Amino acid sequence: MKPQTPADDGWRLTHLGRLLGHAARRFDERVLQLMARNVDVPLALSNLAARSQVSAAHVHITRHLALQGSRLTDLASRAGMSKQAMGDLVDQCEAWGLVLREADPHDTRARQVRFTATGLAWLQAFQDAVAQAEAEFRTEVGKDVAAVVMMGLEAYAGPAA
Repeated sequence: MKPQTPADDGWRLTHLGRLLGHAARRFDERVLQLMARNVDVPLALSNLAARSQVSAAHVHITRHLALQGSRLTDLASRAGMSKQAMGDLVDQCEAWGLVLREADPHDTRARQVRFTATGLAWLQAFQDAVAQAEAEFRTEVGKDVAAVVMMGLEAYAGPAA
C-alpha cells in the first residue's frame, strides 16, 4: 500500500521546534558577530570569530564552564554533548588560550577545565554581546512580546542545569 502524501506540509517549516532552532542560531550568530567587533576581545580571537572559525558550538564552553572549573564529563553533560565532542572543543579552546586543563584537587585521576585570563575576557565579551543581542531582540519584537517569550521559554525549558 502506497503512503498517502499529505495535502498540506507547510507545518514542517513553521512548527515550534524549527522556529526555536532558527531563532537560537540567529541569536548565537549575532552574539558571535558582536564578540568579533568587541575591542576588549584579544585580537587573535576576534579575528577567529570574524572569519567564522568560532562557532556556536564553541559558545557551549562559554555557557557551561563553571567559573571554578568543570570536569570534562560535567561540561559535556551540561552542554548536551558527548564527552568526545566536548573534548575536541576544549582542545581547540585550549589552543586558543581560552581554557586550560589542571589536576582536579578532589580527584588526582581527573582533570578540571578552567578559564584562563584570556578566557575570562572572552566570557565578559560574551556577556556584553548577549546583553546587546537581547536588547536588539526587545527592540525588534517589542518589550512586551520579548517579556512573554522569555517567560514562556523559561517555563518550557524547565530548571536551569
